[in-house]
Amino acid sequence: MSVLAIFAAIAVLAVLIVVHELGHFMAARLQGIYANRFSLGFGPVIWKYQGPETEYAIRAFPLGGFVGFPDDDPDSEIPPNDPNLLRNRPILDRAIVISAGVIANLVFAYFLLVAQVGTVGITDFNFQPGVRVPEIALKSSSVAQQAGIKAGDIVLAVDGETLGANREAIKSLMKAIQDSPNKPLQLTIQRDQKTLSLKVIPEQGEDGKGKIGVQLAPNGEVVRKRGKNLWEMFSNGAQEYQRIAILTAQGFGQLISNFSETAEQVSGPVAIVAIGADIARSDAGNLFQFAALISINLAIINILPLPALDGGQLAFLAIEGIRGKPIPTEVQQNIMQTGLVLLLGLGIFLILRDTANLVPSSWVENLFQ
Repeated sequence: MSVLAIFAAIAVLAVLIVVHELGHFMAARLQGIYANRFSLGFGPVIWKYQGPETEYAIRAFPLGGFVGFPDDDPDSEIPPNDPNLLRNRPILDRAIVISAGVIANLVFAYFLLVAQVGTVGITDFNFQPGVRVPEIALKSSSVAQQAGIKAGDIVLAVDGETLGANREAIKSLMKAIQDSPNKPLQLTIQRDQKTLSLKVIPEQGEDGKGKIGVQLAPNGEVVRKRGKNLWEMFSNGAQEYQRIAILTAQGFGQLISNFSETAEQVSGPVAIVAIGADIARSDAGNLFQFAALISINLAIINILPLPALDGGQLAFLAIEGIRGKPIPTEVQQNIMQTGLVLLLGLGIFLILRDTANLVPSSWVENLFQ
């Protein structure tokens, strides 16, 4: 893994953090709300620049960033009743500032994909009929070996049901195998321009599902689709955006509904950088897609109603709207500080875990198939 690829991946994360915080900052400035700090990272200041109204800084721990407001700054010379302090603005104005970071990440992700369509093209897969068998289990008791299946075979049909040239072909074959433990299946195989018919009897696994000891892959080739004009750039970018957004939402849904089994798949900054560096090294053009994926993830994570996240602050505003008055400042600060400590603790845990075990995430690899 080259140093240049690592720096490219880190740069992607840094840009996405800047975009998020710039959303908050611009939403405040455009409404005339004071913002006195703009920081990339947390902790001790490594570099800073004092502008006319705002201090810009880079801090030691690159686990995010923040925009600071002078509302609770004891050294601020702004009168507490100044209408341009964030806390003195109507709920809608504050909600716009708080949600602007999420909106910025979502919009930026879309334009990243538009840029990829217009330059290097979106990675796509040109599906061919059937399912490819790249490898079989290296053991004499493999069901597939006993049935005569070989690496490189293409399964065209199972029990007379044709496997089409689409993304669903693998799912159809897997379902047929898993639903048939100890029951014979008739497979139509293509091998070296010849068509064969093989009978395989899946063995029953510990989970009760059938298995035959093979790896499965889509049949076809990876291609790049570039937009020929502005219309195709924006429409194809929108289609890819929708696909990635749906995959991301499904991933979060699985994490919530089946947390015990999917929690280990959560990646921290180190693993994300490692994945990005691997993408930059193998195909730098996919960094657009990688950045869009991470940007959408950042947006969804930040909108969750958890302390220290944008969604937590929006939850405070919703409660204020219902009660007709804000939650006491001290209570809000205690909740937010507790949430920040937990968030930083989780970040440090993920960094340590991912550093000790740097492995690529299969769900990201599947995204680019």
